[in-house]
Amino acid sequence: YQRRVHGHVVFGGNRANEFEMRLNGVPYEEISKKGGGILSTVRSTRACSEEELLKSAIPRVESLIREGCMHLEIKSGYGLDKESELKMLRVARSLGNHFGIGVSTTLLAAHALPPEYTGRSDDYVDLVCNEIIPEAAKQGLADAVDVFCEKIAFSVEQSEKIYQAAKKYNLHIKVHAEQLSNLGGAAAASKYGALSADHLEYLDEEGVKAMSNSGTVAGLMPGAFYFLREKQLPPIELFRQYKVPIAIGTDFNPGTSPLASLRLMMNMSCTFFRLTPAESLAGVTRNAAKALGLHDKLGTIEVGKQANILVWNMDTPAQLSYEIGPHRLQYKIINGVLQP
Repeated sequence: YQRRVHGHVVFGGNRANEFEMRLNGVPYEEISKKGGGILSTVRSTRACSEEELLKSAIPRVESLIREGCMHLEIKSGYGLDKESELKMLRVARSLGNHFGIGVSTTLLAAHALPPEYTGRSDDYVDLVCNEIIPEAAKQGLADAVDVFCEKIAFSVEQSEKIYQAAKKYNLHIKVHAEQLSNLGGAAAASKYGALSADHLEYLDEEGVKAMSNSGTVAGLMPGAFYFLREKQLPPIELFRQYKVPIAIGTDFNPGTSPLASLRLMMNMSCTFFRLTPAESLAGVTRNAAKALGLHDKLGTIEVGKQANILVWNMDTPAQLSYEIGPHRLQYKIINGVLQP
């Protein structure tokens, strides 16, 4: 039974044109000046109705379900104002109802600085803490709060302010950290009992120790690593040494990982990060459930947990991460009921 952590399937538009421009030699700075990058997705998302966002997200989720993924984490983060962020979360909840699958929603209002707050990042953090988080909690739209803690996004101090606001409303904490530099974001989030810290290519041993002490899951995003042609590998051996659970996500998003295949992520985690097939399988089952705070209900076949089971036509479990493409999912058992 597969579950997918860390994904952004709800957004408006796409950035295929930027992909083509980069491959034709146009510098990112020029693309940005022409209105490209994350803010192009923000403009499109803000302009879309909930119905339009739902319609565009459905094919992305269908791709994941075809491979057996039946519980998703869906993050916001392309609205960057109160109404647009809440709109994204409502669509995420609607996707769960539409497909009859589990959805964990994560408020990622602190994904980037919106253009109307240029030069006023502390003011935007105040908006997130004082208006967006309280309203998302009041409406029951968010299960967790996430922050992109990086030099190009939000500082450790700003992130901690957001964690404190999340704790006030009993929301789980997650973080995008150490993807581009070692800022100490994962260690800071671990102090607040973060469920997961994700990306982590530049994480050091002290950060790994902090995650181990707090039980924080390491969320690896091999799709973004691949799409950005990164070279810095996450510290896999340190995760093993300090017994930090490793989860795997698609990080499906329009800018850095437009890849809606969890099986592909399993393969990439083995080929790029040198995980074993067993570690890869645990990364989309047991450890993924832990990263969502659902390990008491999902992730393993045990008495007392939900009977959600996939049956594959394969010779060995290693085929799940070895092979990409052939459809080998024979049938599903969801909540103890054989699905047609």
